Amino acid sequence: MGKRRSRSQSQLLNSLTKKQKKHLRDFGEEHPFYDRVSRKEAKPQTCQLSESLDTSSSESEAESEPEQVSGYNRLLATLKDISKEDEEEEEEEDSVIDETEMNLEDGDSDISVEEETAVASTDVQKNAALPADPKGKDGHGPPGTLEESPEEFTDAKHESLFSLETNFLEEEREGNCSLKALQDPFAQHVNKELKEKEIQAVATNPKTTHQLKWPILGQLVFSSRFQQLETFKPPKDIDLKSLHLQKPLESTWIKTNSRFLSGPPNSSSPFTPLQKELFLIMNSYRDLFYPERTALKNGEEIRHVYCLHVINHVLKANAQVLANNSRCRSQKLGVGDDDDFRDQGLTRPKVLIVVPFREAALRVVQLFISLLEGDSKKKITVSNKKRFNGEYGSDPEERPPNLKRPEDYEAVFVGNIDDHFRTGVAILQRSIRLYAPFYSSDILIASPLGLRTIIGGEGEKKRDFDFLSSIELLIIDQADIYLMQNWEHVLHLMNHMNLLPLDSHGVDFSRVRMWSLNNWSKYYRQTLLFGALQDAQINSVFNKYCVNVQGQVAVRNVPMTGCISHVLVQLPHVFQRMEAENLASVIDASQGTHGSRMVLNT
Repeated sequence: MGKRRSRSQSQLLNSLTKKQKKHLRDFGEEHPFYDRVSRKEAKPQTCQLSESLDTSSSESEAESEPEQVSGYNRLLATLKDISKEDEEEEEEEDSVIDETEMNLEDGDSDISVEEETAVASTDVQKNAALPADPKGKDGHGPPGTLEESPEEFTDAKHESLFSLETNFLEEEREGNCSLKALQDPFAQHVNKELKEKEIQAVATNPKTTHQLKWPILGQLVFSSRFQQLETFKPPKDIDLKSLHLQKPLESTWIKTNSRFLSGPPNSSSPFTPLQKELFLIMNSYRDLFYPERTALKNGEEIRHVYCLHVINHVLKANAQVLANNSRCRSQKLGVGDDDDFRDQGLTRPKVLIVVPFREAALRVVQLFISLLEGDSKKKITVSNKKRFNGEYGSDPEERPPNLKRPEDYEAVFVGNIDDHFRTGVAILQRSIRLYAPFYSSDILIASPLGLRTIIGGEGEKKRDFDFLSSIELLIIDQADIYLMQNWEHVLHLMNHMNLLPLDSHGVDFSRVRMWSLNNWSKYYRQTLLFGALQDAQINSVFNKYCVNVQGQVAVRNVPMTGCISHVLVQLPHVFQRMEAENLASVIDASQGTHGSRMVLNT
């Protein structure tokens, strides 16, 4: 009989679900929802009461209670024989199943546990592709408040190969000596020391200006908010050696720029007249505003020359870091023992290039490869090049046939015109890494919209702008197109430039420059602004956000040829000067002038 009872109890136990077992352990009975109701009427049963119940003694009642064992108690006794490990595993499984089953009963979710875990794993993989962000901010894709598209890709394989901390400059050690040369503009700029009094006086000092006329650029306005304002004129002849270009740019630039040179390429005339004057200003690390950049005329010339300046700056900065790594290893010196080892910013990105379309980003990267490769038979290593060409290139068959547009339209909207993108580029000696995470990149190439989605807005949980904290070179190309897109994105970007990062991102503070630790990075940032016209909003950005210690240079040529004389029907134009004491009274003065005109017309 005992064996039969145990078998029946085990069968009853096996027939219960895990949820029913849990309810049975917690409450000592089965849930009423699972009561087995048979269609047959249950036969009445008679029970004989024991004699012990007739006694009024409490002791006899206490003694008789243990003898009465119900079916539920016997079932519970079999459950208690389960080992502790199995019980813990069942509790964990029951809790998961209980939550999912309750969700199914309430109608809140119709996804199975396997589907939920699959969705969670895909979310983890998406987040893993982004730059490291322990606080939950969106790193690269990045980049923000919007979820990252599944097509966006970041390369995480070559982290150690392109790391500045683990690599050393074992070849071309003499490159470090050139960095310390007094004539090198890069060394002069990054080693320039500002005082606290000078920084405090910037807000109150009036801007000093000086005008010069150059042969090609025309009327230039040199300005600065610091006390010393230095101007210069372009030399007639220029030599590549006098520009302090980092190897191998002296040899590769001549071939890369040969398409714009009229005569045979040589080192005595490596630039066009426009490129020569522009690069002299760029190489002096002054801010530059050039409002005469057109897609048909000189757009590619300007792109070539600022790409040369970008690669030159990045190679010098990385060579300085790698050389100091070698010095620390050879001398066995503590990194914090000498201020000469301060050669970095709070984050690694040094250059930000803002372009409107993917086609422009593709041409910039192609120029980087050409500048590093040149005529050498040994080609450089470019990671993820095929993927980059596929995502940033364009298919000629996608262009609608028989589509006729003006020449300037064809020049601007050529190739892939997607305006939502961002990518990181890491450069180490003769290797380029595309799709590098933002905090492992040297150069960031993005559109205003692509940056806006990662920077986010106030009050948003997922936002990140720490990668903008140590930008030393900002290039805004084709600024007039942003007026047709959304100029607010440009202003939002400028408001988040060179702010102190919210996270350390693994930086070695003993290697960080002092002016970066003092939050003075915006006074060392060079801004290059190119557009096709002089607009009040573009001028406002240049005047408000460009406070470089080296000064600013703006091209201010007065238009000599207009189009109003080409109007077929000659219209009379009346211009009237309004006299106003201050800005607040301009509206009243204009209304009075309009009223007097109306009186004259009547």
